[in-house]
Amino acid sequence: MRGPEMFRFEGYTLDIARNALQSADREVALRPKSFELLRYLVENSDRLVTKEELLKAIWPNVTVTDQALTQCVGEVRHAIGDDDQAIIKTIPRRGYRFAAPVVRIAIGGAPPASSEYGPQPGEGRDGDPPSVAVLPFANLSGDPQQEYFSDGITEDITTELSRFSELLVIARNSSFQYRGKAVDIRQVGRELGARYVLEGSIRRSGDRIRIAAQLVDAVTGAHRWAERYDRELHDVFAVQDEVVRAIVTTLAAHVNRAETERVLLKPPAAWEAYEYYLRGAEAFFLHIRRPTKASLYDARRLLEQSLAIDPNYARAAAMLSRTHFYAYSQPFDNDYSSPAALDRALELAQTAVHLDPRLPQARAQLGHVLLYKHQNDAAMAEFERAFALNPNFIDFRFARALIHAGEHARAIDVLEAIIRLDPFPPPQPFHNLGLANYLLKRYENAVYWLRECISRQPSQLWPHIILACAYAQLGQLEEARAEAAEVLRIDPGFTIASESAKRKPVHKPKDTEHLIDGIRKAGLPEA
Repeated sequence: MRGPEMFRFEGYTLDIARNALQSADREVALRPKSFELLRYLVENSDRLVTKEELLKAIWPNVTVTDQALTQCVGEVRHAIGDDDQAIIKTIPRRGYRFAAPVVRIAIGGAPPASSEYGPQPGEGRDGDPPSVAVLPFANLSGDPQQEYFSDGITEDITTELSRFSELLVIARNSSFQYRGKAVDIRQVGRELGARYVLEGSIRRSGDRIRIAAQLVDAVTGAHRWAERYDRELHDVFAVQDEVVRAIVTTLAAHVNRAETERVLLKPPAAWEAYEYYLRGAEAFFLHIRRPTKASLYDARRLLEQSLAIDPNYARAAAMLSRTHFYAYSQPFDNDYSSPAALDRALELAQTAVHLDPRLPQARAQLGHVLLYKHQNDAAMAEFERAFALNPNFIDFRFARALIHAGEHARAIDVLEAIIRLDPFPPPQPFHNLGLANYLLKRYENAVYWLRECISRQPSQLWPHIILACAYAQLGQLEEARAEAAEVLRIDPGFTIASESAKRKPVHKPKDTEHLIDGIRKAGLPEA
């Protein structure tokens, strides 16, 4: 059987082994389903592919509407600059045809007899780092209330693996899309762009814990490593360390020896502090998805308990800072827009950095708070340090800091790199991509990304405002007025002079003028 292939067309390279679309100088971001659609069309180039065939190939055993297919086609066309539909031709009422010439390139020639897929796992290809996804470890404790524990262990293993600069580690947010689902490892690998997948289970009973883990080659389905650990509960940190080192050893050809021998970040002094941190972090992320005052207070209480047990626990301090910043930025109680709440978030973020200067989450949280304290240079420095500490670090707020600094093109580059590690991102990066493109006067690109954001989170105010501005700048006034009406539905009191407008997501005067110009052209009121 032939090994993985590359396809080249119109200045682009479609790398099947890496699930990557590349132009001459950059990697082009595509959602997994859109990548699969492009791959299918390219593999079947110069023939009609019917809608029914595409729906069956891209969404097997799932019923979806034609709208999902149309959206993916539109995203692919946008990614390859096919605005005039010269590459992907629509055959009315029938389907699509990939009309551009395609060069098919087999990777590495004929595969060796021992493998049907070419180079073995861990050997690499063209210098690319091996990509790893850590799926949520199954909770076998028989108690759904223990999910936070399994999730916490999974996240910690992901974090520790991500510290190795020569591994490419898929973000927790995307890996956790598969929680509780029966999965096909090969399909997971294709959707996440991961060569290897780590899966496992956790059983907690009294003071004992059993952790089972296995590393699978997502291309061949072969098991590369497996182990089971039966330990006392307080030894869980040592088990995490052993799992990470086993994986790194398995992929040793790709990992710098100095990194392998480096001491990982120290866990908290007390097991109980870690337990409360895991519960507090889970409560905070649940609050992000379903925000209420009670859920915010619950997360804060648990994190405060973690710090009460271990005052030197930097992760708990950084997460607690986030709860205070969230209260400052969202109207839950008297902390909304309160300078005291922002000061408390700053104090906790500074404490976290002091306790552990090498913790990226602490640096990024400090940078985010400093941004709202209008200390833009200091904020940028903290974000830069966070990403320098961990090449696989994920924090979309860095792009917001770059936009504040007027570095819109770099913000787009950062977002595209992050989406490679997090192919199922939350809505915020699409908002930031839309805003950065608007400020660069790439209004059609802005419309595309803002509509993507709004389709996932329709109730947020600013994506609608910026989309109205982009339509207005394009001269599409009917669409601009429709978005302006949606802005006023969400916030009936919105004006250019209102409190909502003062929270504009830009800092540079010329960007402010550009944004206000679009707001006026869209027909939103002055005061």
